[in-house]
Amino acid sequence: MQKTDWNTLTDDDFRSQVRAFFHANYPEHLRYPKTRLRWAQVKDWYLTLSKQGWLAPAWPQQYGGMGLTPSKLVIFMEELELHGIGRAPDMGIVMVGPLLIQHGTEEQKAYYLPKILSGEHVWCQGYSEPNAGSDLASLRTEAVLDGDHFIVNGQKTWTSLAQDATHIFMLVRTDKQAKKQEGISFLLAETSTPGLELRPIRNLAGHEEFCETFLRDVRVPKENIVGEMNRGWTIAKALLSFERIGIGGPKQSQYAMARLEELALQLGLTEDQGFMDTYARYKLDVLDHAALYERFVDQVRRGETLGSDVSMLKIMGTENYQKISQLLVETAGSAGGLVGDVDMAGDSFDWLTSYYNARPATIYGGSNEIQRNILSSQVLGLKS
Repeated sequence: MQKTDWNTLTDDDFRSQVRAFFHANYPEHLRYPKTRLRWAQVKDWYLTLSKQGWLAPAWPQQYGGMGLTPSKLVIFMEELELHGIGRAPDMGIVMVGPLLIQHGTEEQKAYYLPKILSGEHVWCQGYSEPNAGSDLASLRTEAVLDGDHFIVNGQKTWTSLAQDATHIFMLVRTDKQAKKQEGISFLLAETSTPGLELRPIRNLAGHEEFCETFLRDVRVPKENIVGEMNRGWTIAKALLSFERIGIGGPKQSQYAMARLEELALQLGLTEDQGFMDTYARYKLDVLDHAALYERFVDQVRRGETLGSDVSMLKIMGTENYQKISQLLVETAGSAGGLVGDVDMAGDSFDWLTSYYNARPATIYGGSNEIQRNILSSQVLGLKS
């Protein structure tokens, strides 16, 4: 396939082409999914993007990506959200690929990158542990070098969609005597390796988005380490910074507000002063969040490195979504307590699943308490 330099297009022309492709090719029944899509559901769309050469918009073209500038990348992400395109199992695209491009060996790039693009390898993230979630540097999963292999023992948890993954990237402790942030390495492994066990975790809504991962004497080839041994924390921080802006966008809250507006109109609540006071307050909160998000997006467009203050996005976005989803359930009355799509006032919506999905949002990606501590110490310079 001949590579196209998408950056030569004007922003308007690029947006038009992306929007037209999404409208023409994305399955209508998968728009605005209520839960994370599983690999079987989204595999065909993943391969459609791969065939188009659009699967990895941020990767350099030499590795099979689109090579988009920050400005074009923001447009691409915005159109994904505006069309309601569900998130595919994308850890390979947004985390492993950029990691290997920057820190991997030539052999690692040649082996792993094409298999990510082809869908042959599906990745999951082995970061959090039962006692090392937001305080990730306290992780205890240990990797001991034994000849040509690391022997890995420990446990990971909240491993998103691990049951669909062929591979896992992990933070492991390779020096128990070092300080918390030191002595950590970044390791790649196949989920089919003997001794590696995945157990789905069923949530309140009955979904199994997360897994527990148990590692008992798992042998991982030593060439699967990325970067230098005991220097994995630097890599991990870079990936987490990208995750902050990825989960800090306003679209989720904006969509929930749109549903709230529709419901209020159908139920005649625009004349209810108490409801409208709450509605106006939440609406302004979402507008404030959107304005803040655009400020950080402008930094990305200019190619600037995001600072610790990006944590504000995650706090505002998740807490707004929680408030709005709760008001949706309350406003829907008895229908708000029913699982699944419920017909109400000429509309159909799954009120309760949105509420359930909003509960863990303030925890994953680094709890909001930790995000506030980051802002306090690294932005405001306050002492604990």
